[in-house]
Amino acid sequence: MLLFAQLGPLLLFSLVGGLLADMFDRRRLLITVASLQGVLSLGLAWVARVEDPSRAALVAIVFAIGIGQAIFGPTYGALLPGLVDREDLAGAISLNSAQMNGSRVVGPVIGSALDARYGADLVFVVNAVSYLLVIWSLFSVRLPAPPSDPAGVKGIRRLAAGYYVARQDRVVGRALSVIFLFSLLSLPFIGQMPTLADRNLGIDARSEQYGLLYTCFGVGALLGALSIGTVLANQRKEQVVRVCLVLFAVFLGMLAVLRSPGPAYLVIGLVGLAYFAIITSLSTVLQQRLDDFSRGRVMALWIMAFGGTVPIGNVIAGPLIEASSVTTVLLAGAVIAVALAGYADLRDHGATPTPAFLRSDTSPDGG
Repeated sequence: MLLFAQLGPLLLFSLVGGLLADMFDRRRLLITVASLQGVLSLGLAWVARVEDPSRAALVAIVFAIGIGQAIFGPTYGALLPGLVDREDLAGAISLNSAQMNGSRVVGPVIGSALDARYGADLVFVVNAVSYLLVIWSLFSVRLPAPPSDPAGVKGIRRLAAGYYVARQDRVVGRALSVIFLFSLLSLPFIGQMPTLADRNLGIDARSEQYGLLYTCFGVGALLGALSIGTVLANQRKEQVVRVCLVLFAVFLGMLAVLRSPGPAYLVIGLVGLAYFAIITSLSTVLQQRLDDFSRGRVMALWIMAFGGTVPIGNVIAGPLIEASSVTTVLLAGAVIAVALAGYADLRDHGATPTPAFLRSDTSPDGG
């Protein structure tokens, strides 16, 4: 329930977040959302201060935080290209992915230590304080306001601009399709890692061994993200996506058949490396195709495909694991990744016409 409350809003509200990102000053919008997120984190601390906290209150607050993330994600994704020159975009996205994965490795370690010594309420207080750094960083940048609507589009058409762009631009459409299918069908192993560790590797999900296993995965993901802006900086990202999909399939297949913890630490690191090399390369290809007017709404589709499908994938994977095995589910994910490598032709085969509803010579009613 908490997982859905956290990630479900990414699927339900990201389109609204993308629309807001293209309508309002993105920096101010991010500051507002970050401030509300900090207040909600203090609310979590208040609820968690007792030994038996209200589950309804926890779910409600986490759901509200998820809605905030559904606005923050597309807005931040749309803001990033405005901070760097176009030729530095791949490096910027690489660093952004790296800091996200670095926080996923370091954050749980700090949170676990604080929780064990002081309790969960202090963890949420520290999280709330961390938003002050986010707000301070946002106050330190200045960006131009989003461009005005070139065609005076209103209502549902404005909300659906991302879909129009994805349908009209072959590269954008394929990039979004790849991330959607990859997240839904190849990545459920992330949510099922405790089951994988227990049934295949004999590792208790509450043990230090499991913590090390997850850390290896996070470090691999960190290195994969950094590689796109460093050792692979001069490589075509379209080709990197396809090669890394194949490598991901190979490493995931190896992880599926392993029955010994020793080599699993290395292999799961390689899975993480290929995984985030794919994500960072795909994101770079997508961002380089977008104009600033519709960027927020297309990035909303990216957030929906990348994050919003996670709970759905886990819901699908759970019964499949019980009916077959975790090995079968991982091998199926590897096969899907190979198929996606064949589909992920992200080369530009010609100029993409501007969608009719975005042209300035087109009236809002299509006349």
